[in-house]
Amino acid sequence: MKTSFSLDDAIRKVPDFPKPGILFYDITGILVDPKAFRYTIDQMVALYKKEKIDAIAAIESRGFVFAAPFAERMGIPLILIRKKGKLPGKTYACKYDLEYGTAEIEVHQADVKKGERILVMDDLIATGGTLNAARNVIEQGGATVAGFFGVVGLPFLSYAKVLGDVPVRTLVEYHGE
Repeated sequence: MKTSFSLDDAIRKVPDFPKPGILFYDITGILVDPKAFRYTIDQMVALYKKEKIDAIAAIESRGFVFAAPFAERMGIPLILIRKKGKLPGKTYACKYDLEYGTAEIEVHQADVKKGERILVMDDLIATGGTLNAARNVIEQGGATVAGFFGVVGLPFLSYAKVLGDVPVRTLVEYHGE
C-alpha cells in the first residue's frame, strides 16, 4: 500500500450544495477511483480487525457501499438501516430531527441480535443525528453500539456532543472554513 496516498484528494468539495453557503463533501470521487476505494476499505479493516465486532450496521445509502466490502472482508453480517417504509416485516424504528424537518429510519428486528456488539457506519458524520437514531434502533434490539465510523467526519458540527462516549472514528476530518 502506498503510504503517501491522500484520501482527501479523492473527495470532491462542492460549494453551495445543496444550498448556498454549504460546502458538500462528495465521497463519490472515492467510488470512481478503485485505488481510493480499496484504500478506504483497507483502512477500515486495519482500524477494526482486532476489535470484537459481531456485525456492521450501515445507513442508507452510501453507507451500504463501504460497509458491504468491509463486512465481507471481516467475515461479519451486514445489517441495513433504511428509511421508513423500505423494509418488509417487523422493524425497530426511530424518528429524528433534520435541519428542515424530521426523518425516520428502520432496521429489521430479525437482524439485530441481543448482546451483539455492532459497529454503525455512514459515509459522512455531520451532526450525528442519523447515527444517534441508528444507535436507538440497535439498542431496541438489545444490542450494543461498539462504535461509529464515517469515511468523512465534520467535527466542527459537534457530532461528539450528540454521540456521547461511544468511540467515533473517521478516515478524513474537515474542520470548517
